[in-house]
Amino acid sequence: MLPSRLLRSLHHPLRRICGVNMSSSGEKRLRVLVDMDGVLADFEGGFLRKFRARFPQEPFISLEERRGFWVSAQYGELREDLCDKAISIWESKDFFLELEPLPGAVEVVKQMSQMENTDVFICTSPIKRYQHCPQEKYAWVEKHLGHDFLDQVILTRDKTLVSGDILIDDKPDILGVESSPSWEHILFSACHNLHQNCPQRRLTSWADDWRSLLDSKRTPDL
Repeated sequence: MLPSRLLRSLHHPLRRICGVNMSSSGEKRLRVLVDMDGVLADFEGGFLRKFRARFPQEPFISLEERRGFWVSAQYGELREDLCDKAISIWESKDFFLELEPLPGAVEVVKQMSQMENTDVFICTSPIKRYQHCPQEKYAWVEKHLGHDFLDQVILTRDKTLVSGDILIDDKPDILGVESSPSWEHILFSACHNLHQNCPQRRLTSWADDWRSLLDSKRTPDL
């Protein structure tokens, strides 16, 4: 019989990230990685509102006209100096903290984290100008998902190094040190990638059938 202290430690999310991925029932235990900006938090909408408020006389790109993952690159194509102005928006204090959740995001992640044999981690990349971003990402999670969910936040500049079964992310190409990451990339639809014909399976929104995606990964490879 294992001591109760050890049993409790095995259920801690930070222990589980390095643990066995099969449950006692024989069903595969899933590790689901969920991106934050553009998947849980409305980065694009939040950026556009703040850009127009700070630079009301400048041209802007509507969400329907967004193309390509990098907002600053498209603004730079519109006019060279707009690139730095765009970057200044998400480098400013409270930008990440004040992002609104995307419809259904908070509810689904809570449901997902309560599913049997399912470990959910928020896997997000902080910007390099780090004065505000990392702390605000933690504060956003605490505000919308609760204090206990802070144990399930992974901040990394290279998501290929993180072990998981599924990564739900709006970025079409996720590159890093590992050329063959352990996870399957599920592309979350966003205004900037709707026009792209990408090879990944898609989740069009949180109203989409996310449960079927998870169930498709339950069967262990034979």
